[in-house]
Amino acid sequence: MVCWKGEDSQSYGHGPAAPSQHAAPGATASATLSAAPAKGTAKVTATVATGIAQPWGVAQLPDGTLLVASRDSGRISLVDPAKHTVTPIGTVPGVSHTQGGEAGLLGLAASPHFGSDHLIYAYFTTESDNRIARMLYDPTRAKGDQLGAPDTILRGIPMGLIHNGGRIAFGPDGMLYAGTGETGQRGLAQDVGSLAGKILRMTPDGQPPKDNPVPGSLVYSTGHRNVQGLAWDAQGRLWASEFGQDRWDELNLIKPGGNYGWPVVEGIAHRAPYIDPVVQWHTDEASPSGIAYAGGSIWMAALHGQRLWRIPLDGPRAAAPPQAFFTNTYGRLRTVVAVDAHTLLLTTSNTDGRGSPHPGDDRVLQLTVS
Repeated sequence: MVCWKGEDSQSYGHGPAAPSQHAAPGATASATLSAAPAKGTAKVTATVATGIAQPWGVAQLPDGTLLVASRDSGRISLVDPAKHTVTPIGTVPGVSHTQGGEAGLLGLAASPHFGSDHLIYAYFTTESDNRIARMLYDPTRAKGDQLGAPDTILRGIPMGLIHNGGRIAFGPDGMLYAGTGETGQRGLAQDVGSLAGKILRMTPDGQPPKDNPVPGSLVYSTGHRNVQGLAWDAQGRLWASEFGQDRWDELNLIKPGGNYGWPVVEGIAHRAPYIDPVVQWHTDEASPSGIAYAGGSIWMAALHGQRLWRIPLDGPRAAAPPQAFFTNTYGRLRTVVAVDAHTLLLTTSNTDGRGSPHPGDDRVLQLTVS
């Protein structure tokens, strides 16, 4: 069962969702784009790469190649979509993973100035915390030894066997955003003094921007159980996917300073001051991970649900019920990357200890969508 808020639905919590105050330059508060069509299409057009162990984070470089993180080993590999090759470039030191758990090398992001600084950012678990570090990527060095020493920009994010969050992405404002989990300790999501169960916003150096909701704090939004996906639409609004517990997984429109309710509420609760999700799914249909924006829709990868969801948007609302693709075809799906308005890259996640690997898993697929 999927529940969504159509354009005539009443909005609860803080009222109608508004564009982010940190929207892309030139974005306006009023919608300037027409609603996405209720129905779309998605077709796999190529298998870009195969044989990748536990792929999690993916960063696209300016030349179209990809950096892919292997969660358990801490290895980063270069994927060349044109040549269909997978080449290890290095291993992030200090990565900790416990078999059966969700910790390890998680999100990746390329610097907005990668062409000049050659920096990549990684969110990963150590034996004591989750942290974010940046590393120089030098392709002129020997294969397997092309990563510089990590420069940690943020440490002390609580870690656990489960619910480590891990998605990082640079927004249209040039700031780095990170989704964290509450590590199984529910109260941390509502603890404004904790970095767990939050969306964080920071400068590329890991410092709180002056226009964050709370001066001197990295916390951008609170009340999250386990944020797994971050994406901005064409008008600079931030969307986030989130694991529920037993009932409802969520797609949220993120408002600076907003409280999204966990553990007090789960899913659409109509309970102020908590902000309701725009769409909710039963957990067996989703268990969402990465999201991307393309062609007027949010595209959301589902792990337990083993499908790709398309959520057509009409400004800050869903224009129509979500549409599922590839149900039970490729297994667990982890990360989605938008190449352009009609092209996505999608990773499977069948070697993560919770899936049933097929020959060639895990893989990166190329999709044409509308």
